[in-house]
Amino acid sequence: MQSFGMLPRAASSIRAFSTTAPRPLAKMNLIGRLVDTPVLSPTSTGRDVIRYGIAVSTGPRGEDGNRATSFFNIASFQTGPQQEVLLSLPKGTQIYVEADAKMDTYQGQDGVNRTQLNLLQRNFEALARPRNNSESSTTGAESETNSVEEPLSGMGAS
Repeated sequence: MQSFGMLPRAASSIRAFSTTAPRPLAKMNLIGRLVDTPVLSPTSTGRDVIRYGIAVSTGPRGEDGNRATSFFNIASFQTGPQQEVLLSLPKGTQIYVEADAKMDTYQGQDGVNRTQLNLLQRNFEALARPRNNSESSTTGAESETNSVEEPLSGMGAS
């Protein structure tokens, strides 16, 4: 039996499913929470862009009970009903995002070259909205357990 890492050279370069030349691919799939409501703004060409950020927690919980969190800024040129859905999502909504990823280098105001990850949303799905905390009159740790998520069905862009 042959392992995948040991395929013959000819077999590893064949793309049976396509006759087009292979292209570079940089995509990310993220599940995280909106750090704020998405913002619609025009570009210099007059096209609308939606900008938002998500926080993604990973790994085991530390001594403080929290996981390591990474923050990602995302741009979307979504139009129509999907644009309205995305703009209506409140802070804290759990969202699944499929995005094209690109590393850009630029010179900062201080003259230092910087590199930034840019994500362009291709698809999204809202998974769960945060429950309104005003529904419960509890406080402290008890209110945290009562802030269970409300699942969303059928929201997002497929």
